[in-house]
Amino acid sequence: MPKALCPGSFDPPTNGHIDVIERSARHFEGVVVAVIANPSKQPLFSLEERTEMLKEALHHLDNIEIASFDGLLVDFAKERALGVVVKGLRAVSDFEYELQMAQMNDELSPGLDTMFLTAKPEWAFLSSSLVKEVAKFGGAVANMVPAGVAGALAERFGTAAGP
Repeated sequence: MPKALCPGSFDPPTNGHIDVIERSARHFEGVVVAVIANPSKQPLFSLEERTEMLKEALHHLDNIEIASFDGLLVDFAKERALGVVVKGLRAVSDFEYELQMAQMNDELSPGLDTMFLTAKPEWAFLSSSLVKEVAKFGGAVANMVPAGVAGALAERFGTAAGP
């Protein structure tokens, strides 16, 4: 069985991200969770913080590797000999964007396949952006993110992590 690549900015990781990664881990020999250092975005958490949050949230899976990269996804996949990218889809808008990315990746690296996993309904509304906004104003996000992430958000914004 091949290894898969689950890339994302994970700023911060949500329960939706964790669900897609856990389900990927059931179907592949190994999964490289790749945290993207995206220079066009101003992340709330550093690359190292996001990597550590994922390590903590996914410590129960023994076929997961957490890594980070900058540059092109296709170059990272080639360096690691990864032939499958797994992306989660929440809505049609995600599909349109992710389809374009999958086609570009195929153009740049023929044979790099993309598989899509649909979000479970209980996580389909989640996005890192929404979680950050809710946490910033003191809203409860503890049921939307792993415990360590809720704590990090509360610390960053000086709010309660509450249920």
